[in-house]
Amino acid sequence: MYKHKKINQTARTGGQELSIREEFEKREESFISPFGMQSSKSGGRQRKEEPCPIRTAYQQDRDRIVFSNAFRRLKHKTQVFLAPLGDHYRTRLTHTLEVSEIARTISRAMWLNEDLTEAIALGHDLGHTPFGHSGETALKEIFSSDFSHNIQSLRVVDVLEQNGKGLNLTYEVRDGILKHSKGFGDIMPSNPDEIACSIEGQIVRFADIIAYLNHDLDDAIRSGVIKPLQVPRSCSEVLGISHSQRATTMIRDLIFSSKVKNNKFMLQFSDPVFSAMSDLRAFLYDNVYRSRRVHDEFVKAKKMISEIYTYFLENPESLSKRMANMEMEIPYAGDVPVERIICDFIASITDRYILNLYNEIFVPTPLV
Repeated sequence: MYKHKKINQTARTGGQELSIREEFEKREESFISPFGMQSSKSGGRQRKEEPCPIRTAYQQDRDRIVFSNAFRRLKHKTQVFLAPLGDHYRTRLTHTLEVSEIARTISRAMWLNEDLTEAIALGHDLGHTPFGHSGETALKEIFSSDFSHNIQSLRVVDVLEQNGKGLNLTYEVRDGILKHSKGFGDIMPSNPDEIACSIEGQIVRFADIIAYLNHDLDDAIRSGVIKPLQVPRSCSEVLGISHSQRATTMIRDLIFSSKVKNNKFMLQFSDPVFSAMSDLRAFLYDNVYRSRRVHDEFVKAKKMISEIYTYFLENPESLSKRMANMEMEIPYAGDVPVERIICDFIASITDRYILNLYNEIFVPTPLV
């Protein structure tokens, strides 16, 4: 009968004892591409700490994100359709998991650091507001025009988690989280300062668009907002007609079209696939994201967030109590404006929490 060997915390190699983590870091040297990021060469953490004897730095980051409060709250945050009643609509959590799976597949095929890619993907939307991009737009209007969910995601992992201590993630994961977002702009920005420092971080940016183009179209058809025959023929002929076909086409095309140029690894799609994806993206913006049905709900969501923001400005003592109940006992310094604290609170709460909160604050309760 096969017997498992006892796993020790250290292994003897060449007269030296190596931890399990160090053994894995040595293995990374043999299989990670020269363009990939080895765990042992990380830029480090903001606060120094003893390395784990078992997990690499990026594996630790992934685990810290998965076990965070912010990650768990994603299950009740909107992707496109607000607080959907159907069981099969995507939420911000299922979107995150789909991005992670796509990014891992691409990273593995390119011999890059799958753990780093996964950590960035799992953390990329931690700062997303309730009600999706309508919540983000509301906070841009009432708090600051500089507000964005990617910057807020970095704030979550740096400041808001662990009662103000943050998760103390590595430089590469933090950089990838900050630079994953593209909005309706270019997939890969022309400004080098906006491009992730690692190829793994850049892959997450591509995986994000692959994921949302496919699942948002899927959900829009499921909801009846659009019909399958409305999808432009230029998209269906190149990408396929099902979710699986489209995702497979995009993933494979990125893997086989990317290349090394002037000693730099360039992520790119082929011209036909990129053109079809651009057409699909424009179609979704015109027929789904800006559709009357989705837009009307977003207007309601923005109004709700604006009124709650104003309420807490006028009643800051109520905010403190609710933050404590949410395990958000963050030791803000005395010079942090109350507007910043309210923004952090609103960006953190879920769709269902804010719906209940709005009813509690603004909807009269009949006397029994």
